[in-house]
Amino acid sequence: MDSGRGLRYAWAPRMLSEAAWVQATDPEARSLLLPSTTANPGREGAIRDPGAASVEALELSRALGLSITVADALFRAGRRADAETRLFLDPRLAHLTPPDAMADRELSADRLARAIRAREKVAVFGDYDCDGITSCAIVTEVLRALGGDVVPLLATRKDGSYGFNAKALERVRKTGATLLVTCDCGSSDHERLATAQRHGIETLVIDHHLVPAEPLPAIAFLNPHRPECGFPFKGLASCGLALSLGAAVRRALGANLDMRQWLDLVAIGTVADVAPLVGDNRALVRAGLAVLSQGTRPGLRALAELARLDLGHGVSADDIAFRIAPRLNAPGRLQDPDLSLALLLERDSMRAAGIAATIEQLTAQRRAIQEEMIGQALREIEANGWAKEPAIVLAREGWHPGIVGIVAGRVASKYGKPTIVVALDGGSGRGSVRGPMGFPLHDALVLSRAGLVGFGGHQAAAGVEVRADRVEALRALWCDAAIALGAVNFGSLEGEADVRLDDRDEPAVVARDLERLEPCGQGNRAPRVLVRGAPVRVSRIIKGHLKLEIALKRHVIGAFGYELGSLSQGLAGGRVDIVGRLRRDTFRGGSAVEIRIDRVERAS
Repeated sequence: MDSGRGLRYAWAPRMLSEAAWVQATDPEARSLLLPSTTANPGREGAIRDPGAASVEALELSRALGLSITVADALFRAGRRADAETRLFLDPRLAHLTPPDAMADRELSADRLARAIRAREKVAVFGDYDCDGITSCAIVTEVLRALGGDVVPLLATRKDGSYGFNAKALERVRKTGATLLVTCDCGSSDHERLATAQRHGIETLVIDHHLVPAEPLPAIAFLNPHRPECGFPFKGLASCGLALSLGAAVRRALGANLDMRQWLDLVAIGTVADVAPLVGDNRALVRAGLAVLSQGTRPGLRALAELARLDLGHGVSADDIAFRIAPRLNAPGRLQDPDLSLALLLERDSMRAAGIAATIEQLTAQRRAIQEEMIGQALREIEANGWAKEPAIVLAREGWHPGIVGIVAGRVASKYGKPTIVVALDGGSGRGSVRGPMGFPLHDALVLSRAGLVGFGGHQAAAGVEVRADRVEALRALWCDAAIALGAVNFGSLEGEADVRLDDRDEPAVVARDLERLEPCGQGNRAPRVLVRGAPVRVSRIIKGHLKLEIALKRHVIGAFGYELGSLSQGLAGGRVDIVGRLRRDTFRGGSAVEIRIDRVERAS
């Protein structure tokens, strides 16, 4: 974007209550929460106590007006009472990085402006995931709002490959477009782009995946990872780049168009694509959550209603990861992603409700398939002892290629290891790659490339193509890469406490202050709070999940453990150490607080 000046918004993140967790927790969110730590009571060793707040943390608490617990978390993360920390706590669009140094941004804008003036037909082609879909929707709507003749298209898994493949090129040619904009793909599609060029189709590439050394046969290439790109913030997802390009086209045409209406799509694409929630992304997502909570887009409003998400109470990054993104991804996982694009573009509320209902049905089908696949994957890991290996590779005939990303995220989260999950179909297969937060997956794939037909993606998520007869070789290479890149050091952070809940704090105030750290995710991990030696007043099971009431020195708070109901009896009547995320309990309301359990053990 050119500027965010003038935007006013009230941002109140919405935390999931006990009832919402039971109803809405979706295993796909394991791979979307970047990856969120999951409870693992069988982890070796006692829970580590990070210790009491330091004198410096107390001083930071007074300087910033924060609870001791949250100030302690900030201090341990290296923050001080300076302008940078204050900006972190209150990110604004007005502080976005100036886009002037972004390579090919002005060139792309001028070419699109010329196409709009000349009434050229423009094809906009997006990848089939949330980032690709939202990027495609942003570019399509912006160009149409500026008078462009636009045909939106999306990649499909049934085409048999990633990104802009030969079948996709043929679909673009049939539109009669003379200009193509690729969204969230294209960085590695040299052959197809060269073919498009020979057929008289000029291409602008919008992508944030890592850049190959070979020059791209496109007239413009927006990707901050290009070595010659001087734009300093490298973390934008494709949806953020699409918004920035739209603002540049607006300026090139001298038009009056408020770009903030597309921030809801930027928030969804950024969170869903595991982009780092720091710097520009932090400001974009926080503002986008505010736009999303206004419910102005009929499709998202209809989808939120089916997800039982009350937009009026505010929206959080967790809501995107747990409720919105899994639904938008469901059509592309099972069939074609066109339904999700149609939902985002639809302006009629009745038609949007019908599309959302179909997406909800596909979401239910996806859940059933993934639960069967996850069960098979976990049994295979245990049977072969792969949980003891530094990394995990799973490959199986009959697995759904659209679901392997969810399975990989679940396995990586459960075991804290870099994971590849492949759906085999005859002699080859396609797979997804996930890992512990911060582990450089793309670097690991480079080290493992001898076992792969191909791969693409970025450091937080990737896809691979594998020959069936090379799976064992890939497993050995993948484990070697994990060792070389220190995977054990990343997995060891999962389930560990960052800060102790200070007895001097009101838990409700701590929960409120923690919300100022949102949006949390990749690059901005939500602090895990330790509650030590708390007496258990109530221990019960709710649909397989664990629900506790624990007594602090001056308060009683709730605790919720996803899929930990089997621990209920063993914890009843004793004292517990809990590591988790503290949050307001919006279901009970008032000053009620709940801790979402990452790890729980009986206190000695």
